[in-house]
Amino acid sequence: MPDRVSSRIVRISQRLAALSLLLMVGMLLLNGAGWLAPGTHSLDGLRFGLSGRMMSGLPLDLAALPVWTRLGAVLLSSIPLVALAIGLLQLRALFRCYARSEYFSVAAADHMGRAGRAVLAWAMLDFLCEPLLSVWLTIGQPPGHRLVTLSVGAGSVVALFMAACITVIAHILRRASELDQEHRQFV
Repeated sequence: MPDRVSSRIVRISQRLAALSLLLMVGMLLLNGAGWLAPGTHSLDGLRFGLSGRMMSGLPLDLAALPVWTRLGAVLLSSIPLVALAIGLLQLRALFRCYARSEYFSVAAADHMGRAGRAVLAWAMLDFLCEPLLSVWLTIGQPPGHRLVTLSVGAGSVVALFMAACITVIAHILRRASELDQEHRQFV
């Protein structure tokens, strides 16, 4: 029975490692596509955080914006997503540790901690990049139509809380794995 459970954990971990990589690449590509091909209505439900808020919240015709403005929007809206992508890479590394049956290793705890810090960075960068992106998108508008937006939603608060929890759990797991290694040396 334990071998069957272990092999199932290995399979699931391998799949989640691959899914983390696909999600990372997919979100960055879809973010760029949403800005560079704004008329693509099939992407409406696949917009991420900052891009989704800007595309639906600003009274702009995105297709009428110059390409350089949309390229700048891709860059600014991708900054928080890069932090999230780093977190997904850390999750991928964590799942690869689990696939090697390294459940309570220092390396696994470190990957979990880095993933938590990346989610924290993502939430903070999303908050900081929103006013920059709103100014960037509306700078060419006539006076009275330029905007600076700033928002904090429930999703941001939950992300910050989850990031803090993941980071604390990672510290606990790291300490537990260190104690386990010390215990094994004495036995």
